[in-house]
Amino acid sequence: MATFLIKDNLDKQRWWIAFAAILIQLCLGTIYSWSVIKNELVTNQGWQEVDTSLAFVIALGVIGFAAAVGGILVDKKGPRFVATLGGLLFGIGTIIAGVGIQLNNLLILYLGYGLIAGLGNGFGYVTPIATLIRWFPDKRGLVTGLAVMGFGAGSFFIGLIAPYCINNFGVPNTFYLWGICFLILIVMSAQLLINPPQGWLPLGYELPTGNKTIDSYDFHRAIRASQWWILWGILFVNVSAGLGFISQLSSIARDLYYLPSFEDLSPQEVSLLRDRAGAFVVAIAAIFNGLGRLFWAWLSDIFGRKAIFSTMFITQAVLYLITPYLHSYILFVFIACYLLSCLGGGFATMPAFAADTFGSENIGRIYGAMLTAWGSAGVMGPFVFSWIKDNTASYNYALYGAMGLLVIGFILTRLYHPPRRIKCVGEIIGNE
Repeated sequence: MATFLIKDNLDKQRWWIAFAAILIQLCLGTIYSWSVIKNELVTNQGWQEVDTSLAFVIALGVIGFAAAVGGILVDKKGPRFVATLGGLLFGIGTIIAGVGIQLNNLLILYLGYGLIAGLGNGFGYVTPIATLIRWFPDKRGLVTGLAVMGFGAGSFFIGLIAPYCINNFGVPNTFYLWGICFLILIVMSAQLLINPPQGWLPLGYELPTGNKTIDSYDFHRAIRASQWWILWGILFVNVSAGLGFISQLSSIARDLYYLPSFEDLSPQEVSLLRDRAGAFVVAIAAIFNGLGRLFWAWLSDIFGRKAIFSTMFITQAVLYLITPYLHSYILFVFIACYLLSCLGGGFATMPAFAADTFGSENIGRIYGAMLTAWGSAGVMGPFVFSWIKDNTASYNYALYGAMGLLVIGFILTRLYHPPRRIKCVGEIIGNE
């Protein structure tokens, strides 16, 4: 297969691959803007909120498991093929979702947005990450942080333009327009994705001491290792707590927002101000979700993945413990920004953690399977938060539950120890 790469200049050209990966993730990250669309569908289509929320839940569940399949395909077919397939499915699925909205048909919406676009998102999400890990062994945390930050930023940017598009074109036409744009941008960017030559290393980079021979685990060996299941559990815990919190973020902020002038306003005016307060928290926290992906992943290159996850878990647990006692909207905004930065940081740091543990040769399949934790948590976290809220009429116990999960995550992180590297001939070459 033809390639744009010139072998004498790979150190510089790998940054073009990073740029393409970030652009792909920006497009895919728009799936998190569903809350903006959902409100329009409830208002204009006559659908119930639970009906529209189901499309997003289906998409989250499909993404995690599609990433596992995509990881297998990346290692077998190469990143260009899988990213192209992901772009086609994501674009076409978005267009089909528009058809479902225009026909007022929920099943078509679920098929397009939940299943087809979800499949494309999962294929497209894992591919740039697996590719960048192979190109940047010297900056694993940084580049995966950049790519995954693109995923977080996608929802922010689409949230800015969504009201304009919906007001001027309507919801169905907005989906048609977005679907075409996503398809073109992702498929074009996918053509730049290719694996580095076998054995290539960046100029001046040497393998860490004690790891001059890289023992990349195959998939079956990896999932039999206790480290794989520990990392799966760490990701599941972080995402469950984070997505559960996001699902109620606007409502919690709305309840906390209070001004003395409320006593002089009508109930409708108070409700409008509180709606805006909730929307502001969602928007500003989304920015920190993206920035946290870069910040924590970059720190993990310096201090190590285990230390960073330990820090994120224990600090989040403390904040979830004190949040039920807050009476300050401003303080809650700061806490929400930090908590969402940790959610994003976990997404960005885990690919590098997995590559450090199992090597990069089969990382697509190994990390792709690990993303089933995302799919499972994406369904469980929001559901449990909502169920607890509905049955206790309070967010407090949901927040305490998230705290408990994060304590478990901290324990799992402390239990993690890197495997011993073993050469093919069976010689143990030491711990990393």
